Amino acid sequence: PLSAQVGPGRGRGVVTATRRCVLDAQHRALGARMTPFGGWEMPLQYTGVLEEHRACRSRGVVFDVSHLGSVMLEGPGAFEAIQRLFTNDLGRIEPGRAQYTLLLDEADAHAVDDLIIWWLGPERFHVIPNASNTAAVLDALREEAGTGTSVNEVTGERALLAVQGPAARAALSKVSEDLAQVGHFEVGSFPFAGVDCLVGGTGYTGEDGVEVLVPSATAGSLFEALLDAGLSPAGLGARDTLRLEMGYPLHGHELGPGITPNQAGLNWAVGWDKATFRGREALAREREAGVARRLCGLLAEGRQAPRSGCSVMRGDEVLGEVTSGNFSPTLERGIGLALLDATHTDLVEVTIDVRGRSVPARVMRPPFIPPR
Repeated sequence: PLSAQVGPGRGRGVVTATRRCVLDAQHRALGARMTPFGGWEMPLQYTGVLEEHRACRSRGVVFDVSHLGSVMLEGPGAFEAIQRLFTNDLGRIEPGRAQYTLLLDEADAHAVDDLIIWWLGPERFHVIPNASNTAAVLDALREEAGTGTSVNEVTGERALLAVQGPAARAALSKVSEDLAQVGHFEVGSFPFAGVDCLVGGTGYTGEDGVEVLVPSATAGSLFEALLDAGLSPAGLGARDTLRLEMGYPLHGHELGPGITPNQAGLNWAVGWDKATFRGREALAREREAGVARRLCGLLAEGRQAPRSGCSVMRGDEVLGEVTSGNFSPTLERGIGLALLDATHTDLVEVTIDVRGRSVPARVMRPPFIPPR
């Protein structure tokens, strides 16, 4: 559940302060139900998770994802700092492109964070970490960056909006043709209301679309323009069910302490040909020894949703546990992701212990629906 991502104080009796995004008043005026998430108060839903999920799959929606971090890295050492720190290889792309990558722990190679990098220019990068991990990524970048390379967090100076869905580009073209023409995993800029905004062809739903970085003072106007163009607002509840249908990991569930890219099926985001990256030796040792568990998909026979922490069984044998689960509005069945014993991931039929009820399910490889 999304409530599991409240912040570092959750579950230990510590009150975690929450921040409000620049569009907070507009969300509340639209009837949004707000929820704490990664140290922020963010919209969970407006009209309902099912309706917002289906609107994204069939039309187009706009999410406020301003809780994600924004770190600008600029200067002659920026490229090398990113290469030394993160798993993926910038040599695979070029300026004007985006890349998914991970920050690992040096000792055991668990995923400290997964993040997106927008390569804006030869010596200029926009790094987008998860909300609760922004400080850790910022510290790591500052440690790695050399003299003459600036590392600045700008999270509080902008809003980040994600426009997703099959009708997303038609709506975007009503706001800006430059905005609408940014392709998949491309990055660029466009003018709006007299200011320059950044845009990346990235998202977290499996649908076509973009994510837009807009200065705080202009964010409200852009948000309203997107709604006027025919998009509907959607909250983090639908964002979670959408990403789950695609099998995308959520940090704190499919990634985090004890979970490496080898286990999570993310070796495609590891630049093994690079000389080094943080956690490389530990990750290589695990790869050579063979992983003990792997991330798999679970498709339930009925509507019962698996939940994080539920045991996955074969008879009386526990094979692993669910990391994320929910009801799929598209398939109208329960779906989940689970870390299972690597020797059993070829099993087809299992059961999931959901609050004492045995739910039949099939092990499969995500995504649960084809990406578009």
